[in-house]
Amino acid sequence: MEIADQVKSFIIDKILIGTPDVTLDPDESFLQRGILNSTGILELVGFLEGHFKITCADEDITPENLDSLNAVSAYVQRKLSAQQRAGISVAG
Repeated sequence: MEIADQVKSFIIDKILIGTPDVTLDPDESFLQRGILNSTGILELVGFLEGHFKITCADEDITPENLDSLNAVSAYVQRKLSAQQRAGISVAG
């Protein structure tokens, strides 16, 4: 399963509880659409860290990294690639 699909499932199942028919465009802003607020962002970060075994530094918690499915996917891919280059075991 692709990173974006896993993040989408998390958002639908854990953030948008009770709205299984919601559609999320890959580039649509979570903040502008009202899907994530500050608490939701923290939940998303917790999911990313636990599920993908990455560490999200405080300075990484920005709209550029976490405000759409595509942005989150690219961010996670960058983090996983950096871990692989550093020789750190990654989730798979």
